[in-house]
Amino acid sequence: CTHYLFIVVVAVNSTLLTINAGDYIFYTDWAWTSFTVFSISQTLMLCVGATYYLTFTGVPGTATYYGLIMTVYTWVAKGAWFALGYPYDFIVTPIWLPSAMLLDLAYWATKKNKHSLILFGGVLVGMSLPLFNVVNLITVADPLETAFKYPRPTLPPYMTPIEPQVGKFYNSPVALGAGAGAVLSVTFTALGCKLSTW
Repeated sequence: CTHYLFIVVVAVNSTLLTINAGDYIFYTDWAWTSFTVFSISQTLMLCVGATYYLTFTGVPGTATYYGLIMTVYTWVAKGAWFALGYPYDFIVTPIWLPSAMLLDLAYWATKKNKHSLILFGGVLVGMSLPLFNVVNLITVADPLETAFKYPRPTLPPYMTPIEPQVGKFYNSPVALGAGAGAVLSVTFTALGCKLSTW
């Protein structure tokens, strides 16, 4: 019981660190660029925490449990946006669960081989997370229109909506996020394994 309580504590803290990772939508003129950067930050928190507990317990399914806690906690925290008057279709919650399931699957399918978990699980998470999360960006209400319609008096200058500028990753932020994530998440997953073997 105590051990699973620790999983909850770490998952909650991971969520606090990534709570704004779904808010690339607020960076209206740089949304796609922010999406790429935030994809990597989400991959980091999911890989390290989930792998740590997965290898510590040795029980396939722990990563999914970890991702579930992060998701539910984020739903609660994102309620703040709704309380501020933003519509439901503008509130973005990062999607971690499918990627966490792939991490579990890699661990289970390779008979709890840590090296396979690092290589296969890491690559799977890094490549899948941006893919699942792009659904958020293409289905929410138009960010520029919504930002003007629901202004926040405390909106900092760097988040003030302006007309779209040149210099975005127009072509494929998903491919860029997935490509960078596939490489970096292997290192993130290795770090999670290392934490559980100290």
